[in-house]
Amino acid sequence: MNKLPLAKRTQILAMLCEGSSMRSISRVTDVSINTVSKLLIDAGEACLHIHDEYVRGVTASRVQCDEIWSFCYAKQKNVKGAKAAPDGAGDVWTWTALDSDTKLMVSYFVGDRTLESAQIFIEDLYRRLANRVQLSTDGHGAYVQAVEGTFGGDVDYAQIVKVYGSLPSTSPDVRYSPAECIAIRTNVVEGAPDPKHVSTSHVERMNLSIRMQNRRFTRLTNAFSKKLDNHIHALALYFAFYNFCRIHKSLKVTPAMAAGITDRLWKLEDIVAQIDEMAPAPKARGPYKKRV
Repeated sequence: MNKLPLAKRTQILAMLCEGSSMRSISRVTDVSINTVSKLLIDAGEACLHIHDEYVRGVTASRVQCDEIWSFCYAKQKNVKGAKAAPDGAGDVWTWTALDSDTKLMVSYFVGDRTLESAQIFIEDLYRRLANRVQLSTDGHGAYVQAVEGTFGGDVDYAQIVKVYGSLPSTSPDVRYSPAECIAIRTNVVEGAPDPKHVSTSHVERMNLSIRMQNRRFTRLTNAFSKKLDNHIHALALYFAFYNFCRIHKSLKVTPAMAAGITDRLWKLEDIVAQIDEMAPAPKARGPYKKRV
């Protein structure tokens, strides 16, 4: 079976992690779009395995959670009239849990914004932590039931509730500007969280990194995901790259090194090695049949 050279595969993965679209990668690297898509799927599966295996027993002090919006195939309001909309079409929310000190992405989940998704996400976060933490989230109501049902009393949990003013007008100069935040209040939900560290600033900054380095999150383009599975694979690749391969500017090491779950700087070649390890063994070639 033909296989791209290692340098070419790492180049494609690097471009995927730095915000290039799949078609631009296809043109720059001179490979077919199907090759890029296949490598993304393989890398996504490998990175899901890497995250599940290595991001365990995390010792953290403060964890911040948030959700970031995107969509697949069409925005939710347009799904009903969309032609041949696949399963998973519509609004997609990525739930993220960030260690505020090491900047490690401890847990993430791609789904909707319902209580069910919140429970899956919080339960996964709970299984990856090794100690009691201070947890901060926004005011989304699903968090309260999910956190209390999973952590019980073994967490110091508070919510940051932001109050926004009226939405901006539809004039071109302010059409895409967010509503003004006019007040912020803190609600203590469980335990005794330190008021000085009740914040979602770090995880909200992470949202910017996700949008800047994932072409699928770029607004007002046609680069959005057409398949939910590909959306998940792209995020899995990015989070593995972020945790293990990219040195954080303020930490001078990768988040995974800062959290103590690895002692070395990973390279994209390590992800390629995991892809090869998970690849099915090639089948024996059948007997040659002459054409009549």
